[in-house]
Amino acid sequence: MVAQSHYGEVTDGILALLTEIVGARNVLTGDERENYARDEMPIPKPALPDVVVKPKDTDSVVKILKLANEKNIPVTPRGGGTGLSGGAVPIYEGIVLSVERMNRILEIDEDNFVATVEPGATLSDLYQAVEEHGLYYPLYPGEMSATIGGNVATNAGGMKAVKYGVTRHFVVGLEAVLPTGETIQTGGKFVKCSTGYDLTQLIIGSEGTLAVITKVMLRLIPPPGRREILFVPFNSLHDAIKSVPDIFKERVLPVGIEFMERDIINMVEQYTGKEIPLHGYEAFLMIIVEADSEDEIHQISSQIGEVCLNHGAVDVFIPGSERAKRRLLESREKFYHVIQHFGMTDIADVVVPCSRIADFVELAKGIANEYRIPLVAYGHAGDGNVHLHHMSQETDKAEDKIKEILTKIYEVGVSLGGTISGEHGLGFAKKGYLHMAADKDKLELMKRVKRAFDPNNIMNPGKIFDLE
Repeated sequence: MVAQSHYGEVTDGILALLTEIVGARNVLTGDERENYARDEMPIPKPALPDVVVKPKDTDSVVKILKLANEKNIPVTPRGGGTGLSGGAVPIYEGIVLSVERMNRILEIDEDNFVATVEPGATLSDLYQAVEEHGLYYPLYPGEMSATIGGNVATNAGGMKAVKYGVTRHFVVGLEAVLPTGETIQTGGKFVKCSTGYDLTQLIIGSEGTLAVITKVMLRLIPPPGRREILFVPFNSLHDAIKSVPDIFKERVLPVGIEFMERDIINMVEQYTGKEIPLHGYEAFLMIIVEADSEDEIHQISSQIGEVCLNHGAVDVFIPGSERAKRRLLESREKFYHVIQHFGMTDIADVVVPCSRIADFVELAKGIANEYRIPLVAYGHAGDGNVHLHHMSQETDKAEDKIKEILTKIYEVGVSLGGTISGEHGLGFAKKGYLHMAADKDKLELMKRVKRAFDPNNIMNPGKIFDLE
């Protein structure tokens, strides 16, 4: 996409050295590179790398990075390519370092409740391995084919963040290779650590700009005994959102609280051909509850339902079977794919204080209406994370309008005490808005950290911010 003159070229000699490291089958220079030239961002902006390299182990990663650093070749780490902000797209060509072969579940330590995995292991693989040992990894970012390395790189969140937090709350240690080739070990099979700077947390969420993650240690917990889903319709989003603080005041902690409006419910029904219960109202909360016993989950569900009814809920629907619960959750999981089907042009991933969600959505829709661009809103009511989708079938004509809309929407989000991304990261798609959420001094400190890790700026350059 962009050629930066100070970067070195991937010559035949470099290709020969890469082949020595990983083998000819794992060095891609032909049409196969197109599969690594994009991620899942709504408006694709493909950028073809010079070469895709697929290492099998940490030692190979070390050799690749040492070579790239010596020859000043940019390296873009890549997991499953399921990101939404262009984080794994190689905008300066160079090397895409795909961790897809580093996909093993290395250990499930039942005594210490820790899983050690390679970065290319998928969420699906992790869930299966953990469940076989009678344990539980509670986070659910939503995309089963996403890799653990990608989740760590973007600090992925998802629908269960109210009770369990986000990825960084379950990472206890990392192995990572710096751009200069040194390997570092951070954290370990323990929770407390007051020993110097917390490099684990620094690398989490850095979107591949500081190091290549080669091992991840994840905290596990015992599985819950029971799960319940409450689907609660309201006559307005304001009524729905006002319920959330009072749910917490009841001293119950749901796993997740999702909000949605009628437009996305209608779109899901059209897409799936299946009717969603109580679908005719303006706004909805989907509340996920876990507990150890039937009595406890019944008590928690009753408390939550009463709060919602006191705030104007029309009804409280509780599915009568595991199949019905699964159908409701699957409907929520399909939101992104449904919106893609109906003509999404872009997505905003804004976080505001929970109590300001309805105000923010109302203001954002007002901005979009000025441009005559429909806006679909839903998200995580329990943690303030709002997903806004701009809808248009004329992507090329709408793109300039969308940029103007996004700028105004991010300004509103920040003015309400929020920030511009909660779980998708900035990549290159959203980096131009970072200045709204980070003042000059904060941004310069981030750049100094980047230079300390990566003095030649070869590691995923052009993501999050640009170095002068």
